[in-house]
Amino acid sequence: MTKREQELIQLSSEKWKWMAERNLPALENLFHEKAVFVHMGGTLTREKELEVIQTGAIHYKETEIQEVSVRFVSRTTAILLNKIRLLAVVGGNEVVNPFVVTEVYVRQGGKWLLASLSFTRLLTPQ
Repeated sequence: MTKREQELIQLSSEKWKWMAERNLPALENLFHEKAVFVHMGGTLTREKELEVIQTGAIHYKETEIQEVSVRFVSRTTAILLNKIRLLAVVGGNEVVNPFVVTEVYVRQGGKWLLASLSFTRLLTPQ
């Protein structure tokens, strides 16, 4: 594994922790200003995703990362795939779902920013 791959895997792992902790300053720093977030229930802007996390409309309680891979499209764009088991509270209900999460990162201003995060629910429980 290359140093750049390790850097992105670590950043993604920290992102899950920050989401669980509702660490808005860290997430605001990470999320690109034009980022999009694709959930089972719809697509959100950066501002709406931060609001959802802040208010607890979705609380990402625990993320079990089962597999991870990184592919570089260019020197400034990377796609990270996480196969996860996510324990979340959505609308006051605790739910557990298996997902493949696609994260697209862009390198801007000397750091990696999350430009897109998309959840794809797996049909078979993990």
